[in-house]
Amino acid sequence: MVDCVRPGVPGIAGTRQSQAYESLRPSRQTRVVVTGLGVVSPIGIGQQAFWSSLQSGRSGIGRLSTAAADSLPSKLAAEVSDFNPLDYVYQKKFLKVMSRDIQLGVSAASMAMADAGLKPGDIEPTRLGVEFGAGHISFTPDELLEAARDYADPADRDGYSRWGDAESSSIPMDKIAPLWMLRQLPNMPACHVAIEHDAQGPNNTITGGDASALLALAEAMRVIERGQADAMIVGAASSQLNPIELARMNVCEELSPADDPSQAPRPFDLRRDGTIAGEGAAVFVIERYESAVARGADIYGEVLAVAAGCDGTKLDGRGLAGAISQAVGKAGIRADELGHINAHATGAIEDDAIETAAYHRALGQAAGMVPVTALKSYFGNFDAGAGAVELAGSLLSLRHGSVPQSLHYRTPDPRCRLNVVSDGPRLLTSSIAMSVNRTRLGQSGAAILRAL
Repeated sequence: MVDCVRPGVPGIAGTRQSQAYESLRPSRQTRVVVTGLGVVSPIGIGQQAFWSSLQSGRSGIGRLSTAAADSLPSKLAAEVSDFNPLDYVYQKKFLKVMSRDIQLGVSAASMAMADAGLKPGDIEPTRLGVEFGAGHISFTPDELLEAARDYADPADRDGYSRWGDAESSSIPMDKIAPLWMLRQLPNMPACHVAIEHDAQGPNNTITGGDASALLALAEAMRVIERGQADAMIVGAASSQLNPIELARMNVCEELSPADDPSQAPRPFDLRRDGTIAGEGAAVFVIERYESAVARGADIYGEVLAVAAGCDGTKLDGRGLAGAISQAVGKAGIRADELGHINAHATGAIEDDAIETAAYHRALGQAAGMVPVTALKSYFGNFDAGAGAVELAGSLLSLRHGSVPQSLHYRTPDPRCRLNVVSDGPRLLTSSIAMSVNRTRLGQSGAAILRAL
């Protein structure tokens, strides 16, 4: 049997671990474990750099450099620096049809597969699948610049009639790359990951906003439990830093107006004033426990349960509360057995309060006792990808037996009565963790993990 005990995590080693764990494990037949992890984030590329930043409290937020920040209400961003997709993408000929989002996701997937120790042929291709979370992938203005020049003068309406005119000597549509749309389709990260690793099994994309990563994990588990695959590549990727997304977020999201990176975002803090735009990706390899043990895999932990919910007509967090209650019940644990909660916590004023109320509704008194960390204080929010990067943080917390602090938390908010970790990393007292995500329209997910 593989010795997968993590340093610093109170638990049971060797055969004693197996005997004790049987009493906590749900009564389902198929156990699903995480054996590979890859992350590309504003606080580090690769899990070692990522975890080092979390443990040292190093933020990835700074002055926005990809656009003219002076003209925007929010002037801060969390950018992935020193990233070169050529270092990670195998099928380099496809880079020309990969948006920034796709490049981040495919690169993280390559890291995860390498980390899992899986080489071509180790798993029958038809038994390896992909489940990916994706958000809105925007085009960049320069992609359509030449085609749009005919419309630069509002008084000249002739350009509109020439758009698809085959007899015209200048057709705007001809100035758009034939494969332009492939850069924006949300299913393309999953497609490219499958091509990179010859994954011929089930392939699907979840577009559930901030909750996409956890919803993708839930579906990937179901695929394995149904016996349709032995292993799945699961993750999510997003970049919110191109001009189109920045414009959308400045209108549709609650972005912090702070211009000092040491002041934002401030999840759960009384003086919180919004979130920060970012980018990143995290990908995981999950597989049947028996298969992982048979090949001697290094196991990060077991996914005990994943559940989902939605608020419905009232955006009051009841969907998140339902997801948490279901996940705790499916995992067969008590609420006070959670070692930490990796919160969604964007730093938005009302959203953080709604999330807190959901914890109290679902967990009762334990909601005020379980340590809570808010990792968006390090790297902002970036739709589907942020949830995946947070999940990576939870898995690494279980591995190292320590939960990172939440940055910028200084003044408790009476509406957010939580045990926020804010005074440096805190040693875990339990090897069970929960990671949650919620969209502003109430789509929610909760995952329960346990270190082995």
